[in-house]
Amino acid sequence: MVRRYRTDPVDPDALDRIVAAALSGPTAGNAGGISIVLVTSTETRRALADAAGEAGWVASGKEPWLSAAPAHLVLCAEPDAYRRRYGRPDKDPAALEIPWWWVDAGAALALALGAAVDEGLGAGFLGGHSLPGVGGLLGIPEDVEVVGLITIGHPLPEQPTASQRRGRRPPADRLHRERWGGEA
Repeated sequence: MVRRYRTDPVDPDALDRIVAAALSGPTAGNAGGISIVLVTSTETRRALADAAGEAGWVASGKEPWLSAAPAHLVLCAEPDAYRRRYGRPDKDPAALEIPWWWVDAGAALALALGAAVDEGLGAGFLGGHSLPGVGGLLGIPEDVEVVGLITIGHPLPEQPTASQRRGRRPPADRLHRERWGGEA
């Protein structure tokens, strides 16, 4: 996850490829309920950063992140697209006990992050819980959920955060073979 960017713009063709990759992922029942709002204008990116409380981030001693990223992808999920699809006779409505739109949004996020890296760029993610008012700012319908904001740009060297200094839990502690607790 990148949180420091150069300010030069990203090639629009690269952004188109990243968006295409993100939207090429699977959707449960082929519901197609994942959408993206691509934002590159400085004014709108600053407004998104303000809505997300970037001033507090900067006040804590960190560099601007959201406003500095030259491109934002606002990842959205449309739960009603899934409800309509799973309401048809060929689908089991009980399957909606799992909110598949979140699963599909995660796939779109992973595809966008990977595509950004393939383009030689960096990307970061801020969850929708940190983005109050973004739907209204971007004209997103009320029945569409903002999953989060993906920042994209040319990365600058990162300054290690406390969580990075702690390190990640090793894969051997998270991989279970054949059954939970099975030796990795």
